[in-house]
Amino acid sequence: MPIIDLKDINKTYQGAVPLHVLKDINLEIERGELVSIMGSSGSGKSTLLNILGILDTYDTGEYHLGGVLIKNLSENRAAELRNRMIGFVFQSFNLISYKNAVENVALPLFYQGVSRKKRNRLAMEQLERLGLADRAHHLPGELSGGQKQRVAIARSLITNPSIILADEPTGALDSKTSHDVMQIFRQLNAEGMTIVIVTHDPGVGEQTNRIIRLVDGQIIDRP
Repeated sequence: MPIIDLKDINKTYQGAVPLHVLKDINLEIERGELVSIMGSSGSGKSTLLNILGILDTYDTGEYHLGGVLIKNLSENRAAELRNRMIGFVFQSFNLISYKNAVENVALPLFYQGVSRKKRNRLAMEQLERLGLADRAHHLPGELSGGQKQRVAIARSLITNPSIILADEPTGALDSKTSHDVMQIFRQLNAEGMTIVIVTHDPGVGEQTNRIIRLVDGQIIDRP
């Protein structure tokens, strides 16, 4: 059974002129896949990622995540599923400026009520895994862009999620650092992690196992 299964998903943003951003989206992503979603600005790729991450709702169709129907969930239930199943990585890193690397990585476990000692130990393990043990007590302002993104990836892994959703994770990085970050994603994928990356960079798409192309809210080819 696919870990992500979308059937006939439609999404319209209501306004003075309604905007039909996703049109009859059908998509299956298997466990252990490394997939990129590509499309120009306004193609619907960020909306699709937000629906996958239970950050936004859809109007019609069905979305099953790990066999669970994601529809009409209470905010508590949606947050519970997000925290348990999904790790997020963003273009702008979303690190808290006054917390050091360990504290940023440990933050999702704070929300799960894990003790400070345990969450800091687990955070250190993730930083060591990503080669950042020597930066553990540095603030984000003392880190390079690539180091910040590795901290953000470590944070996404701390809850042992089933899926990582990455929104333009190399968008703020130079080409060498982008390549390094993609190597991390490829290594995580080799270890069995399911990863979905939204990108407009063909060089990033080429490093994934499958490219899903969105044009005007529709998937145009599914190799």
